[in-house]
Amino acid sequence: MIDEESRTTVLRRPATYQPPRSWRTWLLGRPLATADAEDETIGKKVGLAVFASDALSSTAYATQEILVVLGAAGMAALTFAFPISIAIVALLAIVTISYEQIIHAYPNGGGAYIVSRDNLGELAAQTAGASLLADYILTAAVSISSSVAQISSAFPSLFPYRVAIAVGLLLLVMMINLRGVRESGTTFAIPTYFFLAMMVLTIGLGFIRYVAGSLGTVPNPPPMETVETAQAIGLFLILHAFANGTTALTGVEAISNGITAFKEPRSRNAGITLIWMSLILGVVFLSVTFLSVQIGAVPSESETVISQLARTVFGSQGILYLAMIAATTIILIMATNTSFNGFPRLSALLAIDGFLPRQLAFRGSRLVYSWGIMALTLIAVLLIVVFQASVTGLIPLYAIGVFLSFTLSQVGMSRRWWKIGRLAEGEEIKQPASTLRHDARWRLKMVANGFGGLCTAVVMLIFIVTKFTEGAWVVLVLIPLIVLLLRAIHHHYHDLAKRLSLASFDMAPRSPRHRVIMPLSGVHRGTLLALRYARTLSNDVTAVHVSIEPEQTEKVRQKWDVWGEGVRLVILDSPYRLLIEPLMDYIAEVAKGRQPNETITVVVPEFVTRHAWENLLHTQTALTLRFAFRTMPGVVITTVPYQLEEDGPLPDTATSNNKQEAKS
Repeated sequence: MIDEESRTTVLRRPATYQPPRSWRTWLLGRPLATADAEDETIGKKVGLAVFASDALSSTAYATQEILVVLGAAGMAALTFAFPISIAIVALLAIVTISYEQIIHAYPNGGGAYIVSRDNLGELAAQTAGASLLADYILTAAVSISSSVAQISSAFPSLFPYRVAIAVGLLLLVMMINLRGVRESGTTFAIPTYFFLAMMVLTIGLGFIRYVAGSLGTVPNPPPMETVETAQAIGLFLILHAFANGTTALTGVEAISNGITAFKEPRSRNAGITLIWMSLILGVVFLSVTFLSVQIGAVPSESETVISQLARTVFGSQGILYLAMIAATTIILIMATNTSFNGFPRLSALLAIDGFLPRQLAFRGSRLVYSWGIMALTLIAVLLIVVFQASVTGLIPLYAIGVFLSFTLSQVGMSRRWWKIGRLAEGEEIKQPASTLRHDARWRLKMVANGFGGLCTAVVMLIFIVTKFTEGAWVVLVLIPLIVLLLRAIHHHYHDLAKRLSLASFDMAPRSPRHRVIMPLSGVHRGTLLALRYARTLSNDVTAVHVSIEPEQTEKVRQKWDVWGEGVRLVILDSPYRLLIEPLMDYIAEVAKGRQPNETITVVVPEFVTRHAWENLLHTQTALTLRFAFRTMPGVVITTVPYQLEEDGPLPDTATSNNKQEAKS
């Protein structure tokens, strides 16, 4: 076809290439076309498994983290766990209402990052993005570490191998997610509902035995471990326990970040899934805490509270106990799936806006953000190794980031309602990610979001104060560093865009002169192939040889006399046996004296081995030269590959024969 405005001929060729089957096909599945993206979306039931596993899994350790603080004041203080849990569930309700509004206001996802970007500015958006990225990484590390703690509770002999087990499980989840959202969601749906069934059975039987008076206490409880020195019950201790327990809220924001993974109508399906998740989370968390207090469960690294609850309720460590431990372990492993869905999507949004490397916005063969998945895995593995897969060690780093994002998102929504309140009925304002329309209930919604932002800000401050000396200071340093990194990357892309812009660009006339320089290490078939290519570019060709060994140089000179086709040869002496530096110096001298509109091209011969491992047997001089010369301004570098599997004479047979006779 022909573009009517520019009269440029535009040819479009339909795709005929089909990716061949390979080990990647077996490992990750067949590549998916872009048109298949709609088929990869998920419904509410699968969405609950994909995005709610993090929040639901927190019931396995949130209660324990409350008890581990209260234990510093003795067993009597553990009775405060249930009232603290009620306060946490009230906070959960506030956050859920806020995110339900975000889901409908921003149906393309992005959560706190997009809300902050539209309503609070670039710095707030970067802070929200940095906070969420840190939270997703910590979610993966904490969830996997907690799952290993469940395993070692049932099988203490595995405790010394917890780091290796955790890393192996994380790699397994990575591989499943690389296969695609729908496939990973289907894979994880059954275990999620198995966990819920086992939790309902455990809690239900626990309440029946409690009402009947036969529940009792934990038989042979493990030794108590606390994070505080012995102290009396006070406000600071209560606030510290409350802060620990708010880890139950992590993961609530995940659905708002991944709305695009849901089937249409996306906002409605995502909103319903969020409400389901919050109701289940609140009921299970309160029930586990209540029953744990009744049986006298104690916080311990050697046996989790869930393990103590299960063996007390079931009366033994039989099949039901093992099923409960298995279900909890699986849901904790799957909790990392929330991160594996949220982190890549958020990092892709940041990459599109120019705050992270562009590669993170590329979708892989299975329509998932493969680079983001692998980046998350690498960083989470480092955390697991550094903290030796300890949940108690990682928890102080946890939740500050997510509560900071909670606060920014709710303050951003509050400002959004304030802007909507300034609009006349029927008036609209388009923002980058949404459209503002008049809403008669804007005051009520603004107050609700404002109150929610105040509550989460207070919780964040409590967490900072109570956890500061335990490691929370690391996050307070880390988030600003991530923000600085985001800004540095954005500055690079912004500066690059300015330099590459065609605005006010004056295209120089085509170069009338073309000078070619060809580095020469030896004279062989690949050299002559490169020479013939060089002579198609210009008649002004100079071969350059760096003389390190005089005997080798003499052989090169003699061969060039026969095969060089009269092209001049410059020999650069190198008494210190340097290769790159003399070449760079010579080419820089030539470039300095070049005429206006003259192009200098360095043609580098490169032979290609039959097998990749054979490259290890060679110095890869061509690769070294290519990387060295590309930093030199005003110089074009091109390589001419010669495939070694192409046996036989050079194309110009007659010329080759004549030169062979001349050599004789």
